[in-house]
Amino acid sequence: MDNQNMTQDVTAGNADTAPVQLSLQDLQNLAAIVDTAVRRGAFQAAEASTVGAAFDRLNKFLTSAVAAQSANTPAAPSA
Repeated sequence: MDNQNMTQDVTAGNADTAPVQLSLQDLQNLAAIVDTAVRRGAFQAAEASTVGAAFDRLNKFLTSAVAAQSANTPAAPSA
């Protein structure tokens, strides 16, 4: 599976709709958005644990996906 562009088919029976794709960069952007929103106080205290837990899961996924991608990328030849 290509970690750079993971595809989840969510066409729900509509053949004219292309599958939705999220890249690692998209997910990194989402993590940055959540981080910024938290720092700016966009969430109520009762929501903090839910937001934090989702952020932690996303961050762990990104860390492992980037590590897997790095492990699968051949090293550049040295000059």
